[in-house]
Amino acid sequence: MQRILIAALAAAVTLPAYGQQKLDFILNWVPGGDHAPYYYAKAQGWYAKEGIDLNLEPGKGSMLAVQKVGAGANSIGLADMGNVLIGKGKGTDAVGVFNVYANSPQGLYWLKSSGIKGIKDFPGKKIGNPAADGARPMWPALAKANGIDPKSVTWVNVDANAKLSALKAKSIDITTSFYNIHHIFQRELGSDMGFVAWRDIGLNPYGNSVIVNGEFLKKNKGLVGKFVEVTQRAFAFCVKDAKPCVKALVDANGALKFDNELTNWGLVEVLMSDRFSKSVALGIHDDGRMKADYELVRDYVGIDKPFDVKSTYTNEFLDRSIKMSK
Repeated sequence: MQRILIAALAAAVTLPAYGQQKLDFILNWVPGGDHAPYYYAKAQGWYAKEGIDLNLEPGKGSMLAVQKVGAGANSIGLADMGNVLIGKGKGTDAVGVFNVYANSPQGLYWLKSSGIKGIKDFPGKKIGNPAADGARPMWPALAKANGIDPKSVTWVNVDANAKLSALKAKSIDITTSFYNIHHIFQRELGSDMGFVAWRDIGLNPYGNSVIVNGEFLKKNKGLVGKFVEVTQRAFAFCVKDAKPCVKALVDANGALKFDNELTNWGLVEVLMSDRFSKSVALGIHDDGRMKADYELVRDYVGIDKPFDVKSTYTNEFLDRSIKMSK
């Protein structure tokens, strides 16, 4: 009898509370400092309190997240908004509901000893990154903005964890990475590190946003609204006090190191901050910027079937009193 009672109590602890709805949230990548607010809010029970049983699923690139959310395999995810626009033109149904990166996190890395001084030296070189990485579909826009032929480079499939080793071994000439792990490249490459941020060479579209499947959004506005409310509050909290958020991330992902992810988060804050997140609302997609991003993708990458860019995002769930504080 005692064993039955213990088993029943264990089940009560591990199973979601009655009435909760499971949300399979696919991340853009493996868990890291930029994901700390979701883990903190989950650990604090904030999502559960709103009837959300949140499952955080590691990702393999923005393109994959857009495809899975657009197809309804995941109801919600995290992906680069440029990839969302490209996907929408192909019929993918995904809507941004909370912007994380107001500034593009994309950067390019190389070895100075290779003779490369900047993007103008890229033609004829090999760029290595994962096949589903969000940088690839946006490359034509960056290349054309800098007066080089997008087809003048060769893309090489490299696992995310092998980027640095491939660069060091010179099996690739250049790789791409998000700015929030810039410190790792600095540590590994030292004075031989060559780097440029996309936002400094003519391309600063919105980066990662929380996206929701369009049909799911129509049928579950209340649930999505609660998710955004908790997420916005969590990000605001973590900007003010990062350590408990990073601890929750590390506790949930044992292979991560606290100091490294705390540095990661500090760089994320730079990417979150622009005049709209600071003066209008944390997480907002500004209409003017989204229009410009649509035109950028249309003109440089190509959109298979034109659409109204306002169909790809909504600010309706944001609390306008919560703003980026840095």
